[in-house]
Amino acid sequence: MAKTSIVLLAVALMRIFMGWCTGTKEHNEMNSGNEQKAAFDDAKQIERADNHQKATFAAGCFWGVEAAFKNVPGVVSTVVGYTGGHKENPTYRQVCSGRTGHAEAVQVRYDPTKVSYEQLLEVFWGIHDPTTLNRQGPDVGSQYRSAIFYHNERQRAAAEALKKRLEKSGTFNRPIVTEIVPAPKFYRAEEYHQRYFEKQGGAACHLP
Repeated sequence: MAKTSIVLLAVALMRIFMGWCTGTKEHNEMNSGNEQKAAFDDAKQIERADNHQKATFAAGCFWGVEAAFKNVPGVVSTVVGYTGGHKENPTYRQVCSGRTGHAEAVQVRYDPTKVSYEQLLEVFWGIHDPTTLNRQGPDVGSQYRSAIFYHNERQRAAAEALKKRLEKSGTFNRPIVTEIVPAPKFYRAEEYHQRYFEKQGGAACHLP
């Protein structure tokens, strides 16, 4: 599928699912006792996929970010979680406090023969506002920051190059504040956050 088609597909999905996020996540956190019997099928799929590659992105509320990437042809699996902070094994409530330093993020496994990392970057920059510092729409806090957590030097170079092209193109009216940093440890979020829209329905919560 052409790069433009992939980006348009992701953006369309985000806009179709436009709506609420923070309040519902807090409600689910209070009622998460029944979610502890986590199904790790997607994690097992990741482990088996030796020929697949990994990418990690933060672009606001991770429900919507996951929904966008999951539907990109060539993406094998997605997992939402927390990364970029200083506390081990953080919970959603701890991350929400803004005191752990983590970002809500999505870890993507993809087949590079079907979709390139550069195409995933196009999707990333097309589904959120990378010019708002620590904020996406109504969601405010460092946990909602825009960030690319690269896993190797090639990913870093690709992210930096596309960021520069976007800045020169005038696509955005304000400077891009997206962090491009090495990928630290990624902590899988509570099970009820995984594939949330498939389980509950709803809308992407971070696209302005």
